[in-house]
Amino acid sequence: MCRVGVPGALRQYTDGAPSVPVEHADGASLADVLSTLGTSCPGLGRRILDERGELRRYVNVYVDGEDARRLSGLGTPVPAAAEVLIVPSGAGG
Repeated sequence: MCRVGVPGALRQYTDGAPSVPVEHADGASLADVLSTLGTSCPGLGRRILDERGELRRYVNVYVDGEDARRLSGLGTPVPAAAEVLIVPSGAGG
């Protein structure tokens, strides 16, 4: 089981919880973990993934402190005791 940290802006989908435990097999893909999270927290999945099932442009996901986009994206393996963080990216200029 891993823990998924959820930013304040999305906690309405987690009943206010700052993190959610997600049961998964050791080494399951990030896509599988996010799918399970979306099932247990309705509405959250579509805030993280777009219509094509890709990470939304302004959402960053980290697996044990590493940016998933720099690893294998949604194919990144997630260890059983991993910490997964969902972080909205800042935009501005």
